[in-house]
Parts: sequence; C-alpha cells; structure tokens
Amino acid sequence: MSHLRRLLLGVLTIVLLASAVVAAVYAHRQQQLAAGPASAAAAVSSRGLPPAAPTLAPTPTLVAGPALLVPGASGDDVEDLQARLRQIDWFDHDVTGGYDDLTVQAVRGFQAKREIPVTGQVDQRTLDRLTAMTTVPTQDELDNIVSSGGGNPPGPLDARCATGRALCVDKSTQTLRWVVGGEVRALVDVRFGSSVTPTREGAFSVESKSRDHVSSLYDSAMPFAMFFSGGQAVHYSSDFAARGYAGASHGCVNVRDLDAITDLFDQVAVGDRVVVYWS
Repeated sequence: MSHLRRLLLGVLTIVLLASAVVAAVYAHRQQQLAAGPASAAAAVSSRGLPPAAPTLAPTPTLVAGPALLVPGASGDDVEDLQARLRQIDWFDHDVTGGYDDLTVQAVRGFQAKREIPVTGQVDQRTLDRLTAMTTVPTQDELDNIVSSGGGNPPGPLDARCATGRALCVDKSTQTLRWVVGGEVRALVDVRFGSSVTPTREGAFSVESKSRDHVSSLYDSAMPFAMFFSGGQAVHYSSDFAARGYAGASHGCVNVRDLDAITDLFDQVAVGDRVVVYWS
C-alpha cells in the first residue's frame, strides 16, 4: 500500500509539472501577441529564423494640375509664356501669342528638366516655377525687338564705362556690358548677391582670373572667375542657368550664358576696369 501511494504521488507530481509548463508557454505566447508583430518578429529571429521583410510605402507619383494654358490658346498670357521661356533659352523663336507646336516643345522641355509632369500644357506648378526663374517681359521682348536669344534690356551706361576697357555692371537692369573705347562688345544677363551678402558697388579693377575656380569658402564652382573686390568676382553660374532669379549669389556677379562668358573671359585682362552701379 505504501508503494502504491508513492507511485500515485509521483504521477500526480508529473501531471502538475506538465500543467505548469503548458500554462507558462501559453502565457508567453499571449504576451507576444499583445506586444504586436514587432515582438513576434523578434521572437522568430531569436530562434534563428530571418525576420519578415518590411513593407515599403510606394513612391508617390506626381500628377499634373488643372491646365491653365493649352495648345491652341492665344493672347497676352501666351505671349508672356513665350517671352519668359525665351529668357531662359527654352524658346528660340519670335513671340507670337499663339500656343503652337514650338511652344508645346519648349514647355515639355522645361517641365522635364525640373521634374514636373511632362504634358506640354501649363499648370500652376509649371507657371510658378517659370515665373520664379524669370523677370516680367518688357514691351521690347514682347514685340521681338530684343534678339531671339532673349536678355534683359540695358539701361544707360555709367560715365566711368565710357573710356578704356570696362566691365559695366548695371544692378537696375541686371545686365553686364563689356565696353571697349565706349563701344559695347558684349551684353549678358546677370544676378547679384542677396541682402545678406550684397554685391559691392563702385569702381574696381580685375585683380585676378581663374578659369576653373572653386570657392574655398563655399566649396562651390566659380568657372571663368574674374575677381574685382576681394572674393567677389564675375563668373559663370550653373545655378543661375538652372534656377534664374529664384536664387542669388554670395556677392558675386553671376552670368548664366556659358558661351558668352567663355568668350568674355578670354578678352578681359587683369587691370581692366569693373564698374558696379545703379542706372
């Protein structure tokens, strides 16, 4: 009888231990489920299995906005569009006021360059970007008096540019003229420094030239740099070419016409006059 009692006690002990183990495993599993999928993935990983790959959100697709100007349209708004596109060398034809195939091609090229949905139609996004990069067209531009290459109409020459060799920089009209003996040899659009880093005004001279210059202060390219006042220089700006007047320099005179400044760099010599003024 004593032997049977011991046997029953042993069986009962085993049953109780097994029940305790089952209860513990069940409680742990419930904790994992309550903690969410991240905890479950960690538990799987701890057993040597790779965690499930994260689900990536799809890349949003840009959608064109409602069309403001479309092929076949005509009028003042189309004239303004063509003149602005011509300012930044996307439209190399006369302003006509008719939204023709040439205008469609120019708009499509402008949109593709700036990652705007390419439709050939002008929506608000396209118009805002173009407006930020350009200036209000003058009447001469709208009347095709300005050459088909576009450009800002210059103002009066400063008297200090009338003799000798001078880079005549007019802040009022955002132009630079290369003047030799009173004759204008070249005219290019320019932009200047911001209110924080303004371009200095006055009469200077070209102190040095650097064809492939890189700014040590801003670590930015300054090709065809012609220094006239400390670190301020006339130079080509790819940012100006891409963004127009939406940006500003750190005080330099930016030129956006690469061909023009390449030719100008070879003509200007150290010692030539630089005049920065308001006309």
